[in-house]
Amino acid sequence: MSEQLNSFEIEEIMSYLPHRYPMLLIDRVLDYKVGETLHAIKNVTANEPIFTGHFPGRPVFPGVLILEAMAQATGLLGFKTIEAQKGEVDPNELYLFAAIDNARFKQPVIPGDQIHFHVKFIKERRGIWKFSGEAFVDGKLAACAEIMCARRVL
Repeated sequence: MSEQLNSFEIEEIMSYLPHRYPMLLIDRVLDYKVGETLHAIKNVTANEPIFTGHFPGRPVFPGVLILEAMAQATGLLGFKTIEAQKGEVDPNELYLFAAIDNARFKQPVIPGDQIHFHVKFIKERRGIWKFSGEAFVDGKLAACAEIMCARRVL
């Protein structure tokens, strides 16, 4: 059995996701298994525009952006899965947030942290994909949620 990781960098991430600065929240994919799991990272830096107002003198990375990054990771897993099944990805295809369930925030994320996102495919039904996601900082759970995405061709 091979221990080689399936990783990819920002250029490939940008080829799948339509997001751009400041809303592109995944910096690198460290590993993935098509149709199963994906492990991605986000480096949280003090110069991100959100910290000018959240919160001055006490910067905390917003929970809603942690969930957005988790959703972006699920989108990448979805794109890689479709690509493996069909051989290519339709450039007009998107994964849109459909629902968030059971979101929990366990600890604050601050500048200097590196968030590790671990997402798992649960099921797909009629174009709605369900995933579970966890965000870790220094090996400790920072947030978790169940995320549903709708696959749409625009």
